[in-house]
Parts: sequence; structure tokens; C-alpha cells
Amino acid sequence: MIVLLHPRSTRPQNRRFPLAVLSLAAMLEGHEEYAIVDGNLDSDPGATLERIATQSGIELLAVSVMPGPQMVSAVSLCREFRRRHPSVPVLWGGYFPSLYTDATLNANYVDMVVRGQGEEAFLGAIEAIRGRKNLYQVPGLSFKDAFGLHVHNAPGALKSPNDLPELPYHRLVSPEKYIARTFLGSRTAVHQASIGCPFRCRFCGVVPLFDGRQKMEAPTRTANTLMHLQRTYGINAVQFYDNNFFLREDYTVELCERVAPMNLRWWCEGRIDILLRYSDATLQKLHDAGATMIFFGAESGSDETLRQMNKQLRAEQTLELAARIRRFGIVPEFSFVVGNPQDPEGDTRQSIEFIRKIKKLNPDSEIIVQHYIPVPHPDGSYGGGDQVRFPDTLEEWATERWVNFVIRTEPNTPWLPQRVKRRIDGFELVVNCRWPTMQDIHLPRWGRVLLQSLSAWRYKLGVYEYPLELEWAQQFMNLRKPRFESL
Repeated sequence: MIVLLHPRSTRPQNRRFPLAVLSLAAMLEGHEEYAIVDGNLDSDPGATLERIATQSGIELLAVSVMPGPQMVSAVSLCREFRRRHPSVPVLWGGYFPSLYTDATLNANYVDMVVRGQGEEAFLGAIEAIRGRKNLYQVPGLSFKDAFGLHVHNAPGALKSPNDLPELPYHRLVSPEKYIARTFLGSRTAVHQASIGCPFRCRFCGVVPLFDGRQKMEAPTRTANTLMHLQRTYGINAVQFYDNNFFLREDYTVELCERVAPMNLRWWCEGRIDILLRYSDATLQKLHDAGATMIFFGAESGSDETLRQMNKQLRAEQTLELAARIRRFGIVPEFSFVVGNPQDPEGDTRQSIEFIRKIKKLNPDSEIIVQHYIPVPHPDGSYGGGDQVRFPDTLEEWATERWVNFVIRTEPNTPWLPQRVKRRIDGFELVVNCRWPTMQDIHLPRWGRVLLQSLSAWRYKLGVYEYPLELEWAQQFMNLRKPRFESL
């Protein structure tokens, strides 16, 4: 029995189809005996692993791991699993082990790591465990040799989603529980229609995984999957997990024409410069097909900072898109990486001024403010990446200091003074209260009015420090925080 483990990672209300383990399950469907254990639904995944081990035996434990809380959960589960089953191989895959491979392999309870796209390497690891293939011959696999040294095989070729099998949603214990109520609709599912991204932004963790490559799913396949989810589970909304949902305009037009009859509302991520090249007719098709909100990485209002990031974008393009997309009734969600290591104070001041320009052009724009943190990058981390020493053990990564680092709550980067961080956090809170996110479906109307009233004077006068009254009101109403929470 092969077990696919999705450690607990989100709040219960944010459960979504675990696409990573479903993608692995698709490779096994009809060929292998396997089980999916999802810590977001299973109250005691460790006990479930023990039950499977007792009843069927476990040949391989494959774990999908994101940075942050999911990594912490994976550490405790795998450490205990290794104690109880020392001879069963444990394989990790996903963003965290792909970025921090050596730290992952330093754990005595992790034997192998699949880097980047994992389906083919996963099958190769199974064949190697069974003695049918040499571990050194599996592209995209890292492992410990007989002497405990780390071996990193060359990356594998990036495969198109079209060349991979359909996801076996029916193999989830309770598929119905993954359908969520969101601002998009009462029954929201998730889907990923592509893998990778062709851009090489120097702050982005996607680049080390896919090296500037992207493969798109054919519009017919995307539409067929959504139709299946609608017919089987009654979905009326979708959150697309693609790193870059838009590449070619002809692809977008065809997809919109196929999806429009389903009357779905959806959220996705896109590039500002790509959408600007689209015709008005295509933007109207996006709206008519249900595109409700599109997330854009604006990152900065400084052309020099954008150049340092290798963003291949100009600040004026963000302003142009903010004004233009408003005509089509699509809400832009702009994300900013604030705290340039070269000049964090000047960058913060410039970013605040730029965001205020956006809100003047398009008050419906949603704003995500993130502290900059470096990640390992093949082109060299943007700014002060060399000033941060990443942990070399999972135990250190699982401490509060480093969990807060990767989720950007308390990054503690050496170049960001606390007074500047307070200004960034205060501005973020003032903006989020002045314009409470439309994603917060639980915030009552009176709550919105209260937050807007309390924050109006601060925004008008530019007073962002120590917004104690807004912190109290936010906690009292449990205001949604889009940069920390899934839809």
C-alpha cells in the first residue's frame, strides 16, 4: 500500500481539494493500491496511518509539503511514523522540500525528495524502491546514498497537464467537504490549469522549481474538468491555483467561450503586462465568462525596484490596468512586496504613495501588502538574500521564528527596522479597514461601516502608526486577511 499524506495546513473553513496528492493519486489509479490521508479533514492522521499499516502494510509514505504550518505538521507526523516504522521509505515533495532540499534530507525521517513537478519522479522512486530502477536514474529526485551523502539528480522535463491523467476526486473520503462557501459562490472548488511560469522574478519561489518554464492545459480539458465538478458536486465557483493563468490571448478567448455557459464565478492570477495587451473584446469575454477577481503581482511602484526584481514591468502599467479593468467589472487584487533591502524606508514610502494612486483610480482594487523575504534563487535572490542564513534542519524551520518568516508575519530580516515594519503593517491595516475586502462574506454591513468610519481619518491624513482602535475592531470582528488565508 502506498500512502499519500496531505498534512494539516489550513483553517477548517479553508479546506480545498488537495491537488498535489490527487495528482500523485492519478498516476497510481488503476495500477496500485493506495490511500489518501488528509490532515485537513482527518482529526488524527497519525492514527489513520497506523490503522493502514496494521491492516494493509505501507510500502511508501509520500508527503506533500508547503512552507509554514503544513511543514510543521509534516515534521511531527513523519518523525513519529519513522519511529514506529523505521524500514518504510518516506518521500517528501512540494514547495518546501523543492526549495530547501538539503535541510529536508538532513532529517533522519526523510529518505527522498521529489523536486518541482513530481509525478514522473514519484513513479521512478517507487520503481527504485522495488529494485526495478536505479535511484541515480530518476530525474528530479534527491536522496541519501549509502554513506548518508545527499545526491541530487538532474531535473526532469516539464510535462504538460494534457499528458497527465485526470484527477481521481472520487478517491477522497468525503469529496463534498472540499466544496466551500466563498465570496465567489456557495459551492467553490479549486483547479489548476497550468504548471510553472515563464518569468524569472528574483523574489519568487516558483522560479527555482520550474526554471522559467510553463505548460498549459488545453481549454477543452479545463472546461471538461469544471463541467465534471459541476455535474458531480454542483459547484458554482472556482479558484484557479495557477501561478500564471494567462499567457496567450487566443487560449483565453477559447477558454472563456467554453466556460461561459457554466455560469461559474472565478478567481485567478495573472500578469499585468499580459492583460494590458488583451483587446477590450477579450476583457469583456473574461467578465462574461465569470472572471470576478484577478490577482496581480504589482510588487512595487518604483521602476528601479521592479528592475532589481527582474519583474519586466513598469509601474505606470499597473496604474493603466487598474483604470482600464474597472470598465469591465473585474476586481484587480494587487500584491506588493514592500521593504526593498537596499532602501526599506524609501521603498515603503514610495509603495504607500503608489497604492494611494491605485485606490484613487480604482477604489474597488484590493491591496495585498507583503514583507519581502528572500528564497533560494538560481539567478541570485533579489536585494539582501545573502544576509539571511536559512536553517539547515527541519527542526529549526519548524520553530516559531522561521514559520513567521515564511508566512511573512514577523520576517525579522536584518535590513527592515521595526519602525518601518510598523509603518508597513499599520498602512496595511488602515487600507484593509478603509476598504474591507469583498472576500469577507461573514463581515456584517454594520461592521464594514464601523471599520470604514474608524479608518477614514487615518487614511485621509496619512496617519498609519499605532492604529490600536483598528486592531481592536479587527480582532473583535475577526476581519478576513486575504494574504494569510485561501478564499
